[in-house]
Amino acid sequence: MSHIYCSECGFQSPESASYCARCGALLVRDTTGETTVSLGPDDLDAGPDSIAGPALVVRSGGGRAGESFEAIGDRALIGRSPECDVFLDDVTVSRRHAELTREGNVFTIRDLGSLNGTFVNKRRIESSVLEDDDEVQIGKYRMTFLRR
Repeated sequence: MSHIYCSECGFQSPESASYCARCGALLVRDTTGETTVSLGPDDLDAGPDSIAGPALVVRSGGGRAGESFEAIGDRALIGRSPECDVFLDDVTVSRRHAELTREGNVFTIRDLGSLNGTFVNKRRIESSVLEDDDEVQIGKYRMTFLRR
């Protein structure tokens, strides 16, 4: 069953709902759809703005499709707090939602007790090793993990 998040309070409602069951606000649907960004080998060597290593690439959510977050060191916090390494400014994202850790060539994402959960390939996880092209969903943001 698909869900929609209330833009006022962040409550998760069935996609068929028109109003939030918690606060009564009108539920606004993201009508922009998903955007696919294709990268070839030349794009990886194009310059400082290109993806040069492991990264999360936003596919949809928050009007940020195509934006990428390259892996930062051995640990990166993901959340709504401006102090997070990956800042996702939306009420569906907890202040400290998840963390991405690196041990050698292994990347692991771990939920930090968030209200709406962290999903990898549409399955709610507490912790999961990320493989190339895995889909990560945090709040309304859908991202692809690239190990390029």
